[in-house]
Amino acid sequence: MQFIVTGYDGTDENALERRMAAREDHLAMAKEMADSGCWLFAAAMLNDDQKMVGSVIVCEFESKQALKTQWLDKEPYVLGRVWERVEITPAAVPPLFLK
Repeated sequence: MQFIVTGYDGTDENALERRMAAREDHLAMAKEMADSGCWLFAAAMLNDDQKMVGSVIVCEFESKQALKTQWLDKEPYVLGRVWERVEITPAAVPPLFLK
């Protein structure tokens, strides 16, 4: 199953600091997820000042539960309280966009 995962950063004064502190671990996990074929596409969301305020990941897992246990339960942005809110939306990526 494919999903769109949207992680919204906190809006408190330490939000960007938390993001930057967890960023290297997040990028290492992103590489693992991409190499395994679980992540199809990812992007940081930016505000009007071009500051990172969230993330969007298009991914593929066996189920929503697998997505949570194989990724989100270990995600540095979740564990580091970078993402204040996470939305998981089922999706269908057309074959044209798949590798």
